[in-house]
Amino acid sequence: MEQTAAIDVFAALSQPTRLDAFRLLMTHEPEGLPAGEIARRLDIPQNTMSTHLAILSRAGLIESERHSRSIVYRAVVDRVRELASFLVQDCCGGRPELCEPLIAEFTPCCAPKEASHV
Repeated sequence: MEQTAAIDVFAALSQPTRLDAFRLLMTHEPEGLPAGEIARRLDIPQNTMSTHLAILSRAGLIESERHSRSIVYRAVVDRVRELASFLVQDCCGGRPELCEPLIAEFTPCCAPKEASHV
């Protein structure tokens, strides 16, 4: 991720409604949520929510897909990974053991699930 892209992401997330919307979408991965449901859950008028979702989309944080009459939004988890990698790119001056606690923070929630053998 380049610095200008990181700045775009931070700018998009620097507004409370957009941050709330993005965090809501992260909790609903991978299925996403319809735009109207996001607006309802955050108690934001739909036209206002549409503007916020467009900003998040331009920053590459969310993507949309039309499902019949509604538009379903999903978080772009790879963008979060890119941002986290950008932030810790030069972490710890070549001493990776110093970054282990940071990496451990992500592991419990995001560890790959084992395939069940039924």
